[in-house]
Amino acid sequence: MHPLSVVAAFLAAGAALAQDGAPGRGIYTCTTAEGRKLTSDRPIAECTAREQRVLNPDGSQRSTLPPFLSPEERAAKEAADRRAAAERVAQQDAVRRDRTLMLRYPNEAAHLRARNAALDDANKAMRLSERRIKDLTVERKPLLDEAEFYKGRPPPAKLKQALDANDAGVEAQQVLIENQKAELVRINARFDAELARLKKLWAGAAPGSLPPLDDLPQTVPSTTPRR
Repeated sequence: MHPLSVVAAFLAAGAALAQDGAPGRGIYTCTTAEGRKLTSDRPIAECTAREQRVLNPDGSQRSTLPPFLSPEERAAKEAADRRAAAERVAQQDAVRRDRTLMLRYPNEAAHLRARNAALDDANKAMRLSERRIKDLTVERKPLLDEAEFYKGRPPPAKLKQALDANDAGVEAQQVLIENQKAELVRINARFDAELARLKKLWAGAAPGSLPPLDDLPQTVPSTTPRR
């Protein structure tokens, strides 16, 4: 049966049930699949898949209106109700996120300040790694000088360990620098996308009406040392 025909037949059955009961119109009440309690003076279309209580005006129960759908139809309707509820929640979240974004950045100057602060943090981390590489280069020179005494033969284990540790320290800092470069790219991409969205919102676009920022491609920094 077509869904509209099912609902029409359900409403007709409910009206007939109300006429067969005690004098006065019945009060219909039910709980939807997502837990909302509904009340109406006529059969509730949202509850065709669920049992409805029919109450007298004084609140006493007059009768019960059973579900009007087959088990398969009821399962399909409840799944559709859950999807609709999830979509409503997602839309509410989108509206809330856009409003929060506009409160955080009321104008382009505020957004630029935030971008510069984020970039500054990444640049500071990169400068620290560059400074550490310079320190390690200085530390390596006396080790290389000492290794000259052992040219053509294996150096002592302690010297070899010191040289290997120095190499590993430089390599680790190089990885951190590459990660921070990737982070700078990611930060700029995020702020670019935010700014494009904010310009539309500042121009009057309704919060929640734009595609989500979550669709942005994410930059994944490398964690493998370069050889």
